[in-house]
Amino acid sequence: MKRLLGIILGISFLVPSVFTNAIPSRGEYASAEAAADTVLAAAAGESSVAEDVDLGLTAKAAYMMDWASGTEIYAQNAEARLPIASMCKIMTLILCFDAISEGNLSLDEEIAVSANAASMGGSQVFLEANAQYPVRELIKSIVVCSANDSCVALAERIAGSEALFTDRMNARAKELGTENTLFANSTGLPREPQYSCARDVAKMLAELVSHEEYFSFSRIWTDKFEHPEGRYTEISNTNRLVRFYEGCDGGKTGYTSQAGFCLAATAKRGGMRLVSVVIGEDSSEHRFGDVRTMFDYAFATYTLKTVVDENNPLNETAQVSGGKARSVSVRPERSSHIFSRRGASEDVTLDVRMNGRVKAPVKAGDKVGEIVVYRDRVEIDRVNLVANESVAAAGFLDRLRRVAQGWNL
Repeated sequence: MKRLLGIILGISFLVPSVFTNAIPSRGEYASAEAAADTVLAAAAGESSVAEDVDLGLTAKAAYMMDWASGTEIYAQNAEARLPIASMCKIMTLILCFDAISEGNLSLDEEIAVSANAASMGGSQVFLEANAQYPVRELIKSIVVCSANDSCVALAERIAGSEALFTDRMNARAKELGTENTLFANSTGLPREPQYSCARDVAKMLAELVSHEEYFSFSRIWTDKFEHPEGRYTEISNTNRLVRFYEGCDGGKTGYTSQAGFCLAATAKRGGMRLVSVVIGEDSSEHRFGDVRTMFDYAFATYTLKTVVDENNPLNETAQVSGGKARSVSVRPERSSHIFSRRGASEDVTLDVRMNGRVKAPVKAGDKVGEIVVYRDRVEIDRVNLVANESVAAAGFLDRLRRVAQGWNL
């Protein structure tokens, strides 16, 4: 059973007079948080709401997007190939969390640090050669204080050598659809050729924050990094916005004389998560100031609008065969939202599709249908419809009673 719904939930929903169900879907969300908070991008690819607005940034390049939908909000020289310094570590961290998700690495595993890894200069936590360190501590040091020595230690553990790990970084970047990125090492220390662009960095950070474990490290402001035999290194987060900007809970800084001051950051308010990137700033103050400006602009101008509310059961019911009840009420398994300009009207259609008669027993939470969400006649999301309560299978006496009452069994 299908039904097209046009409803009003703070925006104007329009029911098209001609509609097709053959519109392609972009697929499922990459993470549980995305599924709970926001909708998919349009099937045709990344959309854009970017306007010709001058935010007065001092960066050589900048880019901002809505995390879940991939909608471009702001772009300035966004595809220019530039050095990005330690923002390369975003991809290093993606491969670390990929390995954990695949079961090839554990946060509690202890790995031996090579002399090569311990010799890394620049930002570091002064690892001891041949000493054992938990993966959890090494990742923490990369996220919080951009430790080069920890990057190489993990690269060698995951791929056997930093060179082989760098090959994986480049392959993973291609999987993410980055078109202007090339890595030469796991740290971002100067080495030619090596470059990326603001748009690609945003895509990489968007992928990194799909790993929920990342946030257990990225929100840390100050901490201690423990070495064998009780020695500690004090570490503090290089991303000052984590402490000083409401909603900012992750990101990665970068600096070399060639790259200038760089920052990729993410912030979330009211279910809406943004990703912003600046490259080539002339000072640390300007990189934080420009990202703050972009976040302020987006949070003031855009919002998430609810089109499917998980807390509101539908009027529809699912028909049940062989159960103690002939039907069961249904509800959306999760909410669905669209990223939209505040006050704007949106052409949104909901296509309610029931699976037909469901065979008892039915458990609360069992899938019984779905709602397909269309925006401008393009599918952007699918939400399961689930049983709102359980229905037990009918017994012999129940069936006799129904025959007497003329029920359709």
